[in-house]
Amino acid sequence: MRHGEVHNPRRVLYGRLPGYGLSADGRRMARQAAEYVKGLGRPIAALVVSPLQRTQESAEPFTEIFGIEPLIDERVIEPTNVFEGRHMARALVNPWNWRHLRRPALPSWGEPYVEVIARMNAAMTQAWESVDGGDVVIVSHQLPIWVTHLAVAGLPSRHDPRDRRCALSSITSLEMVDGRWTEVSYAEPASTAGAVDVGAV
Repeated sequence: MRHGEVHNPRRVLYGRLPGYGLSADGRRMARQAAEYVKGLGRPIAALVVSPLQRTQESAEPFTEIFGIEPLIDERVIEPTNVFEGRHMARALVNPWNWRHLRRPALPSWGEPYVEVIARMNAAMTQAWESVDGGDVVIVSHQLPIWVTHLAVAGLPSRHDPRDRRCALSSITSLEMVDGRWTEVSYAEPASTAGAVDVGAV
């Protein structure tokens, strides 16, 4: 699951910066996602969460509804990014920043996609193997979820961030079949009309 809307009045790319928690709407979105999962009628065996504030707050409804405490896992955190704290539109018109855009396939402005995919895979595999039955909910961020989707689908990791299918509080479901991950479904259970979603790397 991706976290809900973040309180980001300056509309900056917040990345791993501290102090970016959920907005009131973001808390509503997270609860809608948790209630959606409850409605599936599947047992939840574990809850794994990125260490950032917005993901921990998005996990709170799962703790309340399912009675499970979150396990913090650094491997499902937002990637690093040199543009943290900036407005992307302004940063991109500054020639000094163009050096960070020289190799978008990596990407050259932050943590390489291949490393994000590897750590997400390791966290997911450990979570899968740690429970005898039931589902594991992992609360993470847009880019790690999206590049994991691309890797599972056998697609190149290079992409346009504007084209990611990973809405606020969306749920991307995967399972391991014969030692390989496969995507089962994608859902957007939360109402996100009018949401501010400009902080993802």
